Amino acid sequence: QVQLVESGGGFAQAGGSLRLSCLASGFMFNSGVAAWFRQAPGKEREFVATINWGYNSYYADSAKGRFFISKDGDKNAVYLQIRSLKPEDAAVYYCEAGPELSAREREYEYWGQGTQVTVSS
Repeated sequence: QVQLVESGGGFAQAGGSLRLSCLASGFMFNSGVAAWFRQAPGKEREFVATINWGYNSYYADSAKGRFFISKDGDKNAVYLQIRSLKPEDAAVYYCEAGPELSAREREYEYWGQGTQVTVSS
């Protein structure tokens, strides 16, 4: 059984930083792909970033420069560093896992419960 558990969300001020974590069980990030998506109230879930077994990463255009995805194979964990937070970054951030790098959510087979990020201006 695959389980993805996100953490690290919370309240932050605009301009600050947050580091989100995703720990997996039943799915090995060293042989698969992890991605972060986010969903703001009233909006569709959108792609943020993805990383594969070879540490190749891909970002949404809106995420380039402020979002950084990384992976720790030993801990079977994936992280999302968000810098220079903006109010529009407020959303529930979801960790997702699947077989191939993709910006399309339907390509991912597993996801966690999400972690809420709130940004105050």
